Amino acid sequence: MRRISATVATFLGLLVIILALDIDLAVYSTDLTLVQGLKGWAWAIKLKTSASPSSDIHGSPVACDRSHPSYDLCTIDGPALVDPATTTISSLDRASPPQAPMKTRPYTRKRDLRALSRVKELTIASSPPPNATCGGVTQAAPALVFSAGGYTGNFFHEFDDGLVPLFITVESIFPDHNVTLAVVDCGDRWLRKYADVLSHLSHRPIINLDRQKETLCFPSITVGLIKHGPMTINPKLLPHPKSLSDFASFLHGVYCGGGRAAAPPPSPEARGRPRLVLVSRPRSAGRAFLNQAELEALAESIGFEVRRFAPTLDMRLAESYRLVQGSHAMVGVHGAAMTHAVFLRPGSVLLQVVPVGTEWLSEAYFGRPAGELGLEYVEYRIEANESSLAEKYGVDSAVLKNPRAVVGGEWEKMSLYLKTQNVRLDMGRFRASLERSYVKAKAFMEIARD
Repeated sequence: MRRISATVATFLGLLVIILALDIDLAVYSTDLTLVQGLKGWAWAIKLKTSASPSSDIHGSPVACDRSHPSYDLCTIDGPALVDPATTTISSLDRASPPQAPMKTRPYTRKRDLRALSRVKELTIASSPPPNATCGGVTQAAPALVFSAGGYTGNFFHEFDDGLVPLFITVESIFPDHNVTLAVVDCGDRWLRKYADVLSHLSHRPIINLDRQKETLCFPSITVGLIKHGPMTINPKLLPHPKSLSDFASFLHGVYCGGGRAAAPPPSPEARGRPRLVLVSRPRSAGRAFLNQAELEALAESIGFEVRRFAPTLDMRLAESYRLVQGSHAMVGVHGAAMTHAVFLRPGSVLLQVVPVGTEWLSEAYFGRPAGELGLEYVEYRIEANESSLAEKYGVDSAVLKNPRAVVGGEWEKMSLYLKTQNVRLDMGRFRASLERSYVKAKAFMEIARD
């Protein structure tokens, strides 16, 4: 009985992580009936507190759809007012009977309390406050209000929770891009970094509601972003089908439209060799290559031109895009910087090194998306002796042999594998993956050249 209880507890914990991270269980099981049953059971037992599936105010243009596991989408279908001072969004329909206001945090991880602690709560009211005015400013286009808070600062989350859902939402509701993007929790760094992307999603100036002093009026307002899952776009859920590959094409238009961005030229010694971008992480962050110099030497000896890539928070996105998009392959340990794979051209190679305990994350966040992007995906799963954790716990410890049991469904315990684990590659074993990647990259280079 105790063994059964422990198994159930572990399974429940795993479901908590899967649901909290928006992992699609269908990726890991071919039995869709089982998948749907597990999801339904998980929601039914309320693994996390959730609001009612949907709410609207009878006879009012205000409505909130709360039926989605990762986001809420609220709308005011008619003239509306935004008061930045009180973070209140109000319908200007004075004919509707006043009702209790609704609350929402416009971020795509609504069940992640840690992320939501960094997201402003907005109030949505069915009628305006007394003597409400538009501050002399009435916008011509509807507004899309969302948060740049949460896990912003992490490059993966800036795409997974922000830019990809923003692309989905604009293409779903405002395909003509005639929308005003109004952002809360909006730092200057985020605005600077993604200014080019935002300007291609909207024809109108971006409004930083954190800096806005006066009230604003719009013909209608949508609050929140639509998310389909981790780093994915489901074409069947859009009125005009789009995919993750279309998102990559959109970025290409942003950074290469009109010939504005040329790939960095090959080095004089390259002599027609395929370029490999090697994603470098600091040891203090975890999941770093402990023998990176050996890796670079091996890649060069196989035939690659190696470019080391150590992205920083302040690095201009156009600079990163030019390097990655002009390359033929990218290699790195599972981590946020691997999100740059969305810049790779279809047919190029993504070689992901998977540390112990991160197999399912690596597949969900980068392995499966690589296929959607049309990349040649190569995965290298390290063995216990290649993990720095072996030095502390031993190669035969449960830490290395049974990570799932060690984590026990508690996300906080994943820091052992994500923050304290580094990688010392067995170059004899890794050579096969690198050579396989080279053959694919060389073939792609020849095709791209033609």
